[in-house]
Amino acid sequence: MSDERTRPAPGAAGPDVQVRARTIRSGDVLRLTRDASPQFVRPITVRVIRVLTEWHTYHGWVWIECYELGRDGEAVARRELYLMPAGAHLLPGPPAPPRRRPAVPRRVAV
Repeated sequence: MSDERTRPAPGAAGPDVQVRARTIRSGDVLRLTRDASPQFVRPITVRVIRVLTEWHTYHGWVWIECYELGRDGEAVARRELYLMPAGAHLLPGPPAPPRRRPAVPRRVAV
């Protein structure tokens, strides 16, 4: 038997936010386009640090704290973004870093 007091109220926001039938979690890599918010005229890729559930928003929108990722998958800026999770595209991981040529050993004259 379950206790009614332990269940969340219907429609109550929990620590996770839905993104196309799954939740946004720390570490997720998202591609944000105009589907997520009009501010993303040029799409960006971000890695989620956390969902800011304590910040009040309109229904269907969330604030996230994240790192914006560059082309090589490295963090280039820390940001707080307001977006609609239903428009966020979940990626399997950060972009693959560009391949570098192997280092060539140099001769050192002594």
